[in-house]
Amino acid sequence: MSGARSTARTDAVVVGAGPNGLAAALTLARSGFRVTVLEAADEPGGGTRSFADPVVDGLIHDHCAAVHPFGIGSPYLRTLPLDRYGLEWLQPEIACAHPLDDGTAALLHQDLDETVAGLGADGAWWRRLFAAPSQHFDALATSILGPLVRIPRHPVVLARNGLLSLAPATLTASRFAHGIEGPGAALLGGVAAHAVAPLDSPGTTGVATMLIAAGHARGWPVARGGSQSIWRAMVAMLEELGGEVITGVRVRSMRDLPRARVALFDTDPGQLADILGDAADAREQRRLRGWQHASAGAFKVDLAVRGGVPWTAEGARRAGTLHLGGTFTEIADSEAASSAGRMPARPYVLVSQPAIADPSRRVGDIEPVWAYAHVPADAPAGPGAPDPELARDAILAQLERFAPGLAERIVATHVTTPADFAAGNANLVGGDITGGALTLRQLVARPRFGPDPYATGVPGAFLCSASTAPGAGVHGMCGHHAARSALRVLTR
Repeated sequence: MSGARSTARTDAVVVGAGPNGLAAALTLARSGFRVTVLEAADEPGGGTRSFADPVVDGLIHDHCAAVHPFGIGSPYLRTLPLDRYGLEWLQPEIACAHPLDDGTAALLHQDLDETVAGLGADGAWWRRLFAAPSQHFDALATSILGPLVRIPRHPVVLARNGLLSLAPATLTASRFAHGIEGPGAALLGGVAAHAVAPLDSPGTTGVATMLIAAGHARGWPVARGGSQSIWRAMVAMLEELGGEVITGVRVRSMRDLPRARVALFDTDPGQLADILGDAADAREQRRLRGWQHASAGAFKVDLAVRGGVPWTAEGARRAGTLHLGGTFTEIADSEAASSAGRMPARPYVLVSQPAIADPSRRVGDIEPVWAYAHVPADAPAGPGAPDPELARDAILAQLERFAPGLAERIVATHVTTPADFAAGNANLVGGDITGGALTLRQLVARPRFGPDPYATGVPGAFLCSASTAPGAGVHGMCGHHAARSALRVLTR
Protein backbone atom coordinates (compact mmCIF):
# COMPACT_ATOMS: atom_id res chain seq x y z
CA MET A 1 0.00 0.00 0.00
CA SER A 2 1.43 3.33 -0.98
CA GLY A 3 0.65 6.86 -2.03
CA ALA A 4 2.73 6.71 -5.21
CA ARG A 5 1.36 5.66 -8.57
CA SER A 6 2.79 2.35 -9.79
CA THR A 7 4.19 1.87 -13.30
CA ALA A 8 3.80 -1.92 -13.21
CA ARG A 9 1.59 -3.71 -15.74
CA THR A 10 -1.94 -4.32 -14.50
CA ASP A 11 -4.81 -6.40 -15.83
CA ALA A 12 -7.51 -4.68 -13.81
CA VAL A 13 -7.89 -1.37 -12.04
CA VAL A 14 -10.36 -0.88 -9.19
CA VAL A 15 -11.41 2.64 -8.20
CA GLY A 16 -12.26 2.77 -4.50
CA ALA A 17 -10.85 0.66 -1.67
CA GLY A 18 -14.00 0.14 0.37
CA PRO A 19 -14.97 -3.44 1.23
CA ASN A 20 -16.63 -3.90 -2.19
CA GLY A 21 -13.65 -2.56 -4.09
CA LEU A 22 -11.31 -4.78 -2.10
CA ALA A 23 -13.59 -7.80 -2.58
CA ALA A 24 -13.56 -7.17 -6.33
CA ALA A 25 -9.77 -6.89 -6.31
CA LEU A 26 -9.37 -10.11 -4.31
CA THR A 27 -11.72 -12.00 -6.61
CA LEU A 28 -9.61 -11.02 -9.62
CA ALA A 29 -6.26 -11.52 -7.88
CA ARG A 30 -7.23 -15.01 -6.72
CA SER A 31 -7.93 -15.82 -10.36
CA GLY A 32 -4.35 -14.93 -11.23
CA PHE A 33 -4.74 -11.39 -12.53
CA ARG A 34 -2.66 -8.36 -11.60
CA VAL A 35 -4.84 -5.76 -9.84
CA THR A 36 -4.26 -2.12 -8.92
CA VAL A 37 -6.66 -0.37 -6.53
CA LEU A 38 -6.81 3.43 -6.50
CA GLU A 39 -8.23 5.15 -3.41
CA ALA A 40 -8.88 8.88 -3.03
CA ALA A 41 -8.57 8.90 0.78
CA ASP A 42 -5.31 8.64 2.68
CA GLU A 43 -6.13 5.09 3.76
CA PRO A 44 -8.27 2.25 2.38
CA GLY A 45 -11.40 0.88 3.99
CA GLY A 46 -14.28 3.17 3.08
CA GLY A 47 -17.03 2.44 5.60
CA THR A 48 -14.77 0.05 7.55
CA ARG A 49 -12.28 2.70 8.62
CA SER A 50 -11.70 3.53 12.29
CA PHE A 51 -10.29 6.66 13.91
CA ALA A 52 -8.69 7.74 17.16
CA ASP A 53 -10.72 9.68 19.70
CA PRO A 54 -9.42 13.27 19.63
CA VAL A 55 -9.51 13.53 23.42
CA VAL A 56 -8.92 10.09 24.97
CA ASP A 57 -5.55 8.76 23.90
CA GLY A 58 -5.75 5.19 22.58
CA LEU A 59 -9.55 5.04 22.26
CA ILE A 60 -10.70 3.87 18.81
CA HIS A 61 -14.07 4.64 17.18
CA ASP A 62 -15.47 3.12 13.99
CA HIS A 63 -16.09 5.69 11.28
CA CYS A 64 -19.21 4.11 9.79
CA ALA A 65 -19.93 0.36 10.02
CA ALA A 66 -19.34 -1.10 13.48
CA VAL A 67 -21.30 -4.37 13.76
CA HIS A 68 -21.08 -6.98 11.01
CA PRO A 69 -23.78 -9.67 10.75
CA PHE A 70 -23.21 -9.81 6.99
CA GLY A 71 -19.44 -9.74 7.40
CA ILE A 72 -19.33 -13.03 9.26
CA GLY A 73 -22.22 -14.40 7.17
CA SER A 74 -21.08 -13.29 3.71
CA PRO A 75 -20.98 -16.17 1.21
CA TYR A 76 -17.86 -14.58 -0.32
CA LEU A 77 -15.94 -13.24 2.69
CA ARG A 78 -16.30 -16.64 4.34
CA THR A 79 -14.20 -18.12 1.51
CA LEU A 80 -11.30 -15.81 2.35
CA PRO A 81 -8.79 -16.89 5.03
CA LEU A 82 -8.84 -13.42 6.56
CA ASP A 83 -8.09 -14.82 10.00
CA ARG A 84 -4.55 -15.47 8.73
CA TYR A 85 -4.24 -11.71 8.28
CA GLY A 86 -5.46 -10.72 11.73
CA LEU A 87 -9.25 -10.57 11.39
CA GLU A 88 -11.07 -12.05 14.38
CA TRP A 89 -14.83 -11.89 14.92
CA LEU A 90 -15.99 -11.39 18.51
CA GLN A 91 -19.57 -12.01 19.63
CA PRO A 92 -21.39 -10.15 22.43
CA GLU A 93 -23.46 -12.21 24.86
CA ILE A 94 -26.63 -10.67 23.36
CA ALA A 95 -26.72 -9.65 19.70
CA CYS A 96 -29.22 -6.80 20.04
CA ALA A 97 -31.39 -5.19 22.72
CA HIS A 98 -34.42 -2.97 22.25
CA PRO A 99 -35.04 -1.09 25.53
CA LEU A 100 -38.61 -0.13 26.43
CA ASP A 101 -39.95 2.57 28.71
CA ASP A 102 -41.05 0.10 31.39
CA GLY A 103 -37.40 -0.75 32.12
CA THR A 104 -37.39 -4.03 30.20
CA ALA A 105 -35.85 -4.80 26.83
CA ALA A 106 -36.78 -7.09 23.95
CA LEU A 107 -33.66 -9.14 23.24
CA LEU A 108 -32.32 -10.70 20.06
CA HIS A 109 -30.16 -13.65 21.08
CA GLN A 110 -28.19 -15.70 18.60
CA ASP A 111 -30.19 -18.67 19.92
CA LEU A 112 -33.64 -18.57 18.32
CA ASP A 113 -35.33 -20.47 21.16
CA GLU A 114 -33.98 -18.05 23.77
CA THR A 115 -35.25 -15.10 21.74
CA VAL A 116 -38.69 -16.70 21.34
CA ALA A 117 -38.92 -17.47 25.06
CA GLY A 118 -38.05 -13.88 25.98
CA LEU A 119 -40.79 -12.46 23.77
CA GLY A 120 -43.58 -14.33 25.55
CA ALA A 121 -46.78 -14.48 23.49
CA ASP A 122 -45.04 -12.63 20.65
CA GLY A 123 -42.53 -15.46 20.37
CA ALA A 124 -44.79 -17.72 18.29
CA TRP A 125 -44.98 -15.24 15.40
CA TRP A 126 -41.23 -14.55 15.71
CA ARG A 127 -40.57 -18.27 15.27
CA ARG A 128 -42.89 -18.49 12.26
CA LEU A 129 -41.15 -15.53 10.68
CA PHE A 130 -37.53 -16.39 11.29
CA ALA A 131 -37.02 -20.09 12.05
CA ALA A 132 -36.77 -21.18 8.41
CA PRO A 133 -34.63 -18.24 7.18
CA SER A 134 -32.28 -18.76 10.14
CA GLN A 135 -32.01 -22.51 9.59
CA HIS A 136 -31.34 -22.04 5.87
CA PHE A 137 -29.42 -18.77 6.14
CA ASP A 138 -26.41 -19.87 4.09
CA ALA A 139 -28.61 -20.94 1.18
CA LEU A 140 -30.77 -17.83 1.53
CA ALA A 141 -27.75 -15.54 1.59
CA THR A 142 -26.32 -17.19 -1.52
CA SER A 143 -29.64 -16.67 -3.32
CA ILE A 144 -30.43 -13.12 -2.17
CA LEU A 145 -27.02 -11.46 -1.87
CA GLY A 146 -26.59 -11.08 -5.61
CA PRO A 147 -28.39 -9.98 -8.80
CA LEU A 148 -32.15 -10.25 -8.47
CA VAL A 149 -32.69 -11.23 -12.12
CA ARG A 150 -31.07 -14.67 -12.37
CA ILE A 151 -31.83 -18.35 -11.91
CA PRO A 152 -31.58 -18.89 -8.13
CA ARG A 153 -29.35 -21.66 -6.80
CA HIS A 154 -31.86 -22.43 -4.02
CA PRO A 155 -35.31 -21.73 -5.55
CA VAL A 156 -37.34 -23.46 -2.81
CA VAL A 157 -35.69 -21.47 -0.02
CA LEU A 158 -36.03 -18.26 -2.01
CA ALA A 159 -39.69 -18.85 -2.85
CA ARG A 160 -40.54 -19.61 0.78
CA ASN A 161 -39.23 -16.20 1.86
CA GLY A 162 -39.80 -14.10 -1.24
CA LEU A 163 -43.37 -12.83 -0.92
CA LEU A 164 -43.16 -12.10 2.81
CA SER A 165 -39.88 -10.22 2.31
CA LEU A 166 -41.60 -7.80 -0.04
CA ALA A 167 -44.18 -6.88 2.61
CA PRO A 168 -43.92 -3.61 4.54
CA ALA A 169 -42.69 -4.04 8.10
CA THR A 170 -45.88 -2.34 9.35
CA LEU A 171 -47.96 -5.23 8.01
CA THR A 172 -45.65 -7.90 9.40
CA ALA A 173 -45.51 -6.26 12.83
CA SER A 174 -49.30 -6.15 13.12
CA ARG A 175 -49.43 -9.96 13.26
CA PHE A 176 -47.75 -10.26 16.69
CA ALA A 177 -49.95 -11.45 19.56
CA HIS A 178 -49.42 -8.17 21.42
CA GLY A 179 -50.03 -6.19 18.25
CA ILE A 180 -48.00 -3.38 16.87
CA GLU A 181 -47.29 -1.87 20.30
CA GLY A 182 -45.82 -5.04 21.84
CA PRO A 183 -42.18 -6.12 22.37
CA GLY A 184 -42.02 -8.37 19.31
CA ALA A 185 -43.12 -5.57 17.00
CA ALA A 186 -40.66 -3.17 18.64
CA LEU A 187 -37.76 -5.58 18.16
CA LEU A 188 -38.75 -6.16 14.53
CA GLY A 189 -39.18 -2.44 13.89
CA GLY A 190 -35.76 -1.56 15.24
CA VAL A 191 -34.13 -4.02 12.85
CA ALA A 192 -36.33 -3.03 9.88
CA ALA A 193 -35.30 0.59 10.39
CA HIS A 194 -31.82 -0.34 9.14
CA ALA A 195 -33.41 0.10 5.69
CA VAL A 196 -33.37 3.90 6.24
CA ALA A 197 -36.86 4.09 4.76
CA PRO A 198 -40.43 4.48 6.02
CA LEU A 199 -41.51 1.19 7.60
CA ASP A 200 -44.59 1.02 5.38
CA SER A 201 -42.27 0.71 2.34
CA PRO A 202 -42.22 -2.59 0.40
CA GLY A 203 -39.13 -4.63 1.19
CA THR A 204 -38.63 -3.45 4.77
CA THR A 205 -39.66 -6.88 6.07
CA GLY A 206 -36.98 -8.35 3.81
CA VAL A 207 -34.29 -6.12 5.29
CA ALA A 208 -35.32 -7.19 8.80
CA THR A 209 -35.50 -10.86 7.80
CA MET A 210 -31.97 -10.99 6.44
CA LEU A 211 -30.48 -9.17 9.45
CA ILE A 212 -32.41 -11.24 11.99
CA ALA A 213 -31.69 -14.53 10.20
CA ALA A 214 -28.01 -13.58 10.06
CA GLY A 215 -28.14 -12.85 13.79
CA HIS A 216 -29.63 -16.23 14.64
CA ALA A 217 -27.36 -18.11 12.25
CA ARG A 218 -24.05 -16.26 12.63
CA GLY A 219 -24.49 -13.57 15.29
CA TRP A 220 -23.91 -9.82 15.18
CA PRO A 221 -20.16 -9.62 15.85
CA VAL A 222 -17.57 -6.87 15.89
CA ALA A 223 -14.03 -7.13 14.54
CA ARG A 224 -11.35 -7.24 17.22
CA GLY A 225 -9.58 -3.89 17.31
CA GLY A 226 -12.28 -2.10 15.33
CA SER A 227 -13.69 -2.33 11.82
CA GLN A 228 -10.30 -1.24 10.47
CA SER A 229 -9.19 -4.84 11.04
CA ILE A 230 -11.43 -5.89 8.13
CA TRP A 231 -9.80 -3.73 5.48
CA ARG A 232 -6.33 -4.32 6.86
CA ALA A 233 -6.79 -8.08 6.49
CA MET A 234 -8.20 -7.70 2.96
CA VAL A 235 -5.36 -5.41 1.86
CA ALA A 236 -2.72 -7.71 3.38
CA MET A 237 -4.17 -10.67 1.49
CA LEU A 238 -4.37 -8.69 -1.75
CA GLU A 239 -0.75 -7.60 -1.48
CA GLU A 240 0.33 -11.17 -0.84
CA LEU A 241 -1.43 -12.12 -4.09
CA GLY A 242 0.54 -9.47 -5.97
CA GLY A 243 -2.05 -6.70 -5.99
CA GLU A 244 -1.49 -3.17 -4.79
CA VAL A 245 -3.49 -0.35 -3.22
CA ILE A 246 -2.46 3.21 -4.00
CA THR A 247 -3.98 5.87 -1.75
CA GLY A 248 -4.39 9.60 -2.27
CA VAL A 249 -5.40 9.19 -5.93
CA ARG A 250 -8.68 10.81 -6.98
CA VAL A 251 -10.04 9.56 -10.29
CA ARG A 252 -12.11 12.16 -12.14
CA SER A 253 -12.08 10.72 -15.66
CA MET A 254 -11.04 7.62 -17.58
CA ARG A 255 -7.83 9.47 -18.49
CA ASP A 256 -6.75 9.19 -14.83
CA LEU A 257 -6.66 5.38 -14.99
CA PRO A 258 -3.62 3.28 -15.78
CA ARG A 259 -3.96 1.13 -18.89
CA ALA A 260 -5.83 -2.06 -18.00
CA ARG A 261 -8.17 -4.55 -19.65
CA VAL A 262 -11.01 -3.91 -17.20
CA ALA A 263 -11.94 -1.19 -14.70
CA LEU A 264 -14.26 -1.60 -11.72
CA PHE A 265 -15.70 1.34 -9.83
CA ASP A 266 -16.57 1.25 -6.13
CA THR A 267 -18.33 4.60 -6.51
CA ASP A 268 -21.88 5.86 -6.51
CA PRO A 269 -23.56 6.01 -9.96
CA GLY A 270 -23.30 9.80 -10.21
CA GLN A 271 -19.53 9.73 -9.77
CA LEU A 272 -19.28 6.97 -12.35
CA ALA A 273 -21.26 9.06 -14.84
CA ASP A 274 -18.72 11.87 -14.42
CA ILE A 275 -15.76 9.50 -14.80
CA LEU A 276 -17.11 7.74 -17.89
CA GLY A 277 -18.02 11.01 -19.58
CA ASP A 278 -18.41 10.65 -23.35
CA ALA A 279 -17.48 6.97 -23.19
CA ALA A 280 -21.03 6.30 -21.94
CA ASP A 281 -23.91 6.95 -24.32
CA ALA A 282 -26.80 9.26 -23.44
CA ARG A 283 -29.02 6.40 -22.22
CA GLU A 284 -26.36 5.14 -19.80
CA GLN A 285 -25.69 8.66 -18.56
CA ARG A 286 -29.41 9.13 -17.83
CA ARG A 287 -29.55 5.82 -15.97
CA LEU A 288 -26.55 6.63 -13.80
CA ARG A 289 -27.55 10.23 -13.08
CA GLY A 290 -31.12 9.19 -12.32
CA TRP A 291 -30.02 7.05 -9.37
CA GLN A 292 -31.94 8.11 -6.27
CA HIS A 293 -30.22 8.40 -2.90
CA ALA A 294 -32.06 8.06 0.39
CA SER A 295 -33.73 11.23 1.59
CA ALA A 296 -32.58 10.47 5.14
CA GLY A 297 -28.94 10.53 6.13
CA ALA A 298 -26.88 9.39 9.09
CA PHE A 299 -25.98 11.72 11.97
CA LYS A 300 -23.51 10.03 14.31
CA VAL A 301 -22.32 10.79 17.82
CA ASP A 302 -19.25 8.93 19.11
CA LEU A 303 -18.90 8.98 22.87
CA ALA A 304 -16.14 8.15 25.29
CA VAL A 305 -18.00 6.85 28.34
CA ARG A 306 -16.49 6.16 31.74
CA GLY A 307 -17.77 2.91 33.24
CA GLY A 308 -20.02 2.05 30.30
CA VAL A 309 -23.63 3.03 29.64
CA PRO A 310 -25.94 2.68 32.71
CA TRP A 311 -28.88 1.09 30.87
CA THR A 312 -32.00 0.62 32.95
CA ALA A 313 -32.70 -2.74 31.28
CA GLU A 314 -30.23 -5.32 32.50
CA GLY A 315 -30.12 -7.15 29.16
CA ALA A 316 -29.05 -3.97 27.39
CA ARG A 317 -25.82 -3.96 29.39
CA ARG A 318 -24.84 -7.27 27.76
CA ALA A 319 -25.82 -6.39 24.18
CA GLY A 320 -23.42 -5.34 21.43
CA THR A 321 -26.09 -3.44 19.49
CA LEU A 322 -29.12 -1.50 20.71
CA HIS A 323 -32.07 0.12 18.97
CA LEU A 324 -33.59 3.07 20.78
CA GLY A 325 -37.02 4.35 19.87
CA GLY A 326 -39.67 2.79 22.07
CA THR A 327 -42.60 1.12 20.33
CA PHE A 328 -42.89 0.14 16.68
CA THR A 329 -45.24 3.07 16.10
CA GLU A 330 -42.74 5.55 17.49
CA ILE A 331 -39.96 4.14 15.30
CA ALA A 332 -42.21 4.21 12.24
CA ASP A 333 -43.13 7.84 12.93
CA SER A 334 -39.44 8.74 13.29
CA GLU A 335 -38.43 7.06 10.03
CA ALA A 336 -41.36 8.62 8.14
CA ALA A 337 -40.42 12.08 9.44
CA SER A 338 -36.73 11.89 8.55
CA SER A 339 -37.50 10.53 5.08
CA ALA A 340 -39.95 13.41 4.54
CA GLY A 341 -37.37 16.02 5.50
CA ARG A 342 -38.46 16.63 9.11
CA MET A 343 -36.21 16.19 12.12
CA PRO A 344 -37.90 13.72 14.53
CA ALA A 345 -38.30 14.98 18.07
CA ARG A 346 -37.47 11.47 19.29
CA PRO A 347 -35.33 9.91 16.56
CA TYR A 348 -34.70 6.22 16.13
CA VAL A 349 -31.13 5.71 17.35
CA LEU A 350 -28.86 2.76 16.58
CA VAL A 351 -26.17 2.16 19.20
CA SER A 352 -23.04 0.00 19.24
CA GLN A 353 -21.04 -0.67 22.38
CA PRO A 354 -18.15 -2.73 20.96
CA ALA A 355 -16.30 -3.17 24.25
CA ILE A 356 -19.05 -5.60 25.36
CA ALA A 357 -17.59 -8.13 22.90
CA ASP A 358 -14.07 -6.70 22.61
CA PRO A 359 -12.67 -5.58 25.99
CA SER A 360 -9.46 -4.47 24.24
CA ARG A 361 -11.44 -1.43 23.01
CA ARG A 362 -11.48 -0.05 26.58
CA VAL A 363 -8.88 2.47 27.73
CA GLY A 364 -8.84 2.03 31.47
CA ASP A 365 -12.49 2.29 32.43
CA ILE A 366 -13.45 4.36 29.37
CA GLU A 367 -15.39 2.71 26.52
CA PRO A 368 -16.25 3.83 22.98
CA VAL A 369 -19.98 4.13 22.29
CA TRP A 370 -21.21 4.66 18.71
CA ALA A 371 -24.70 6.08 18.12
CA TYR A 372 -26.41 7.40 15.03
CA ALA A 373 -29.85 8.57 14.02
CA HIS A 374 -31.58 9.01 10.67
CA VAL A 375 -32.13 12.69 9.98
CA PRO A 376 -33.10 14.65 6.85
CA ALA A 377 -30.26 14.17 4.40
CA ASP A 378 -27.87 16.96 3.58
CA ALA A 379 -28.36 18.54 0.14
CA PRO A 380 -28.33 17.46 -2.68
CA ALA A 381 -29.86 14.15 -1.55
CA GLY A 382 -32.49 15.69 0.68
CA PRO A 383 -34.04 18.96 1.81
CA GLY A 384 -31.19 19.80 4.14
CA ALA A 385 -29.89 18.32 7.39
CA PRO A 386 -30.96 19.79 10.75
CA ASP A 387 -28.92 22.00 13.01
CA PRO A 388 -26.04 19.84 14.36
CA GLU A 389 -26.66 20.81 17.98
CA LEU A 390 -30.35 19.95 17.68
CA ALA A 391 -29.61 16.52 16.20
CA ARG A 392 -26.85 15.78 18.73
CA ASP A 393 -29.05 16.73 21.65
CA ALA A 394 -31.94 14.61 20.33
CA ILE A 395 -29.66 11.57 20.12
CA LEU A 396 -28.27 12.14 23.60
CA ALA A 397 -31.80 12.57 24.96
CA GLN A 398 -32.79 9.16 23.59
CA LEU A 399 -29.74 7.62 25.23
CA GLU A 400 -30.55 9.32 28.53
CA ARG A 401 -34.17 8.16 28.24
CA PHE A 402 -33.10 4.52 28.48
CA ALA A 403 -29.87 5.07 30.45
CA PRO A 404 -30.50 7.85 33.01
CA GLY A 405 -27.25 9.24 34.38
CA LEU A 406 -25.27 8.67 31.18
CA ALA A 407 -24.54 12.39 30.73
CA GLU A 408 -22.43 12.37 33.90
CA ARG A 409 -20.23 9.59 32.49
CA ILE A 410 -19.46 11.14 29.10
CA VAL A 411 -15.79 12.11 28.85
CA ALA A 412 -15.71 13.18 25.21
CA THR A 413 -18.11 13.62 22.27
CA HIS A 414 -17.39 13.56 18.56
CA VAL A 415 -20.09 14.43 15.99
CA THR A 416 -20.30 13.36 12.33
CA THR A 417 -23.04 15.13 10.35
CA PRO A 418 -24.47 13.93 7.01
CA ALA A 419 -22.25 16.52 5.31
CA ASP A 420 -19.22 15.17 7.19
CA PHE A 421 -20.00 11.63 6.01
CA ALA A 422 -20.20 12.87 2.41
CA ALA A 423 -16.97 14.86 2.75
CA GLY A 424 -15.11 11.86 4.13
CA ASN A 425 -16.51 9.36 1.62
CA ALA A 426 -17.88 10.58 -1.72
CA ASN A 427 -20.12 7.50 -1.97
CA LEU A 428 -22.19 8.68 1.01
CA VAL A 429 -24.10 11.34 -0.90
CA GLY A 430 -25.99 13.57 1.54
CA GLY A 431 -25.08 11.16 4.35
CA ASP A 432 -26.82 8.22 2.63
CA ILE A 433 -25.14 5.11 4.07
CA THR A 434 -27.32 2.67 2.11
CA GLY A 435 -25.97 3.22 -1.40
CA GLY A 436 -29.38 4.32 -2.65
CA ALA A 437 -33.00 4.73 -1.64
CA LEU A 438 -35.07 1.60 -0.93
CA THR A 439 -37.66 1.95 -3.68
CA LEU A 440 -39.36 -0.82 -5.62
CA ARG A 441 -37.64 0.26 -8.83
CA GLN A 442 -34.22 0.31 -7.21
CA LEU A 443 -34.80 -3.09 -5.63
CA VAL A 444 -35.28 -4.59 -9.09
CA ALA A 445 -32.92 -2.38 -11.09
CA ARG A 446 -29.83 -1.79 -8.97
CA PRO A 447 -28.86 0.27 -10.87
CA ARG A 448 -29.90 -1.45 -14.12
CA PHE A 449 -32.38 -4.24 -14.83
CA GLY A 450 -31.01 -7.53 -16.11
CA PRO A 451 -28.75 -10.46 -15.25
CA ASP A 452 -25.63 -8.26 -15.17
CA PRO A 453 -26.47 -5.06 -13.24
CA TYR A 454 -22.73 -4.40 -12.83
CA ALA A 455 -22.13 -3.72 -16.54
CA THR A 456 -22.16 -0.08 -17.62
CA GLY A 457 -22.59 -0.23 -21.38
CA VAL A 458 -18.94 0.83 -21.69
CA PRO A 459 -16.81 -2.20 -22.68
CA GLY A 460 -14.65 -3.36 -19.78
CA ALA A 461 -16.16 -0.95 -17.23
CA PHE A 462 -18.17 -2.26 -14.26
CA LEU A 463 -19.87 -0.72 -11.20
CA CYS A 464 -19.16 -2.61 -7.96
CA SER A 465 -20.37 -0.35 -5.14
CA ALA A 466 -23.28 -0.70 -2.69
CA SER A 467 -25.43 0.95 -5.35
CA THR A 468 -25.43 -2.43 -7.10
CA ALA A 469 -27.06 -5.68 -5.97
CA PRO A 470 -27.36 -6.75 -3.22
CA GLY A 471 -26.85 -3.32 -1.67
CA ALA A 472 -25.42 -1.98 1.57
CA GLY A 473 -23.56 -4.01 4.16
CA VAL A 474 -20.00 -5.13 4.77
CA HIS A 475 -20.33 -8.36 2.81
CA GLY A 476 -18.24 -7.70 -0.30
CA MET A 477 -20.89 -9.33 -2.49
CA CYS A 478 -21.33 -6.31 -4.80
CA GLY A 479 -17.62 -6.31 -5.54
CA HIS A 480 -17.38 -10.07 -5.86
CA HIS A 481 -20.25 -10.34 -8.35
CA ALA A 482 -18.98 -7.38 -10.38
CA ALA A 483 -15.55 -9.00 -10.55
CA ARG A 484 -17.11 -12.23 -11.79
CA SER A 485 -18.63 -10.19 -14.62
CA ALA A 486 -15.22 -8.66 -15.32
CA LEU A 487 -13.64 -12.13 -15.40
CA ARG A 488 -15.70 -12.93 -18.48
CA VAL A 489 -13.74 -10.21 -20.25
CA LEU A 490 -10.37 -11.16 -18.79
CA THR A 491 -10.71 -14.86 -19.63
CA ARG A 492 -11.73 -14.46 -23.28
